[in-house]
Amino acid sequence: MTDTPIVTGIAHLGIRVPDLDRARASYDFLGYTFEAGPVGPEPVAILIHPTAPEINLILNANTAEAPNILMDVPEKHAGYTHAALTVADLVDAMARVDAAGNRIAEGPVKFPSGAQAAFVRDPDGNVVELNQPPS
Repeated sequence: MTDTPIVTGIAHLGIRVPDLDRARASYDFLGYTFEAGPVGPEPVAILIHPTAPEINLILNANTAEAPNILMDVPEKHAGYTHAALTVADLVDAMARVDAAGNRIAEGPVKFPSGAQAAFVRDPDGNVVELNQPPS
């Protein structure tokens, strides 16, 4: 057995959506570009970014109108709630999110570590955290 870590990075984030064009437009403003898809049995569209994890849009959600059960109901269900992406300037990122017509769900939030964050919803209610590390 070796002491080398099993995990060496993040390969991608999977986000289930009902509409590829609408989802793509939502992630374009974050600097993601369309790479390929839909491909595979699910099917999946692949978005890439020069400095952030790849996003795989899984194109088989029924509807965007239902609440996000992991975030929007009083009972706290187990499961992944959001992806956190690093930003250099949270105030600038929030202004750009707002200008692009995307909804800031919460923030800015200041953490004891000195980090700051805002939580953004894509059109399907999926949550992305924009996180500025402590300076």
